[in-house]
Amino acid sequence: MLIDIHTHRPTSAVTIRTVGLHPWQAEHGSLPTEEEVFGADAVGEIGLDKACGGDFERQKELFVKQLELAERHEKPVILHCVRAFEEVMNCLKKHTLRAVIFHGFTGSREQAMRAVKKGYYLSFGARTERSRKTVEALRATPLERLFVETDESPVALEELYQTIALLRGVGSEELKQATANNYTRIFTTKR
Repeated sequence: MLIDIHTHRPTSAVTIRTVGLHPWQAEHGSLPTEEEVFGADAVGEIGLDKACGGDFERQKELFVKQLELAERHEKPVILHCVRAFEEVMNCLKKHTLRAVIFHGFTGSREQAMRAVKKGYYLSFGARTERSRKTVEALRATPLERLFVETDESPVALEELYQTIALLRGVGSEELKQATANNYTRIFTTKR
């Protein structure tokens, strides 16, 4: 089972259905309805982004409301976090969530370890190898807390798995099995 935890393109891999208000749409978008959340696999891509130029307080307000929706419906969350790691972590600590996945993680090893210690998952993609600090974060992330994603990258998923496996120091098949196990744990195992 090949998992692509976050993608914006058609794929034959296993993906998830998400619903959520991206922080880039905080100024003009609307929150998902209870029915939309009920029918989704996860709430996402939600979070905070200090680089997008939007009203950060409005982003936080909408992020917290979506965390409440996810908590109420026992849905995992897929996070967008740009230059707002501390603020995201502060918001998360007030909620009991089924699972938290930082999509497109590009933070430091220290940030990765803080997230993993909380039981959160990190997803890595094409941008991972562009930053030495992110490669260090990837190498420190336990396989049972790791996902791979294509996001908007044109790189084939199989190639990303090979690259991430090589950077992580494991075989591609071992990485595939680990992400499949993580997917099963979050999305198919009853609580």
